[in-house]
Amino acid sequence: MSNQSLNDKQAQFDEYFSITHSINANMRALDADEAVPDIENIEDAMPYAFRIASEMAAIEAQAIRPLRNLSDHAESLADYLNHQSRKIDLMMSFVLHQQDEPEYRFKTVRFGGGGVIIDAPSALEIGTNAELKLFLDAEAAAIFCFGEVISCEQVEDRYHIAFIFNTIREQDQELLVRASLHIQTLQLRKRAQEKKAGS
Repeated sequence: MSNQSLNDKQAQFDEYFSITHSINANMRALDADEAVPDIENIEDAMPYAFRIASEMAAIEAQAIRPLRNLSDHAESLADYLNHQSRKIDLMMSFVLHQQDEPEYRFKTVRFGGGGVIIDAPSALEIGTNAELKLFLDAEAAAIFCFGEVISCEQVEDRYHIAFIFNTIREQDQELLVRASLHIQTLQLRKRAQEKKAGS
């Protein structure tokens, strides 16, 4: 990643769909002597709550899949299991929110599978690495990863800092892509309803 030019990194950021949307994020800039873990070692750096949340999501997806092939009689069972799953998601969301550290709390401007843009009161130098936590309330999920600053743009008295993900698990990247597409669907639906109400 460090051998890539800034243009290459920007192109990688733009490769993935991203959406303008505000979610809670934690961003802790790493000291110059702090190394960014590689993908094989990211789970060692990851808080335990993030690891179990990811495993629970994978188990849930595997458990629900076989029910789709059953007849109509399984519909009630599927509904029941979906409600149970929702309860677990809410509990997991609560656990993950305990990982939200107020001193590192920011809001995103935009996010997607390639990176995130964070609104901050002060600038960060391009090339700075940071530990990132992204909290996806709509998905009852959160993501732990590392990013590198690829741009820092002043907007009035604030800064929009763009991070490209330099260490993120594949399943977390997929979750960000799904979440951004889900939010876009909700936004489009809301816009269509407003248009219909206005006409």
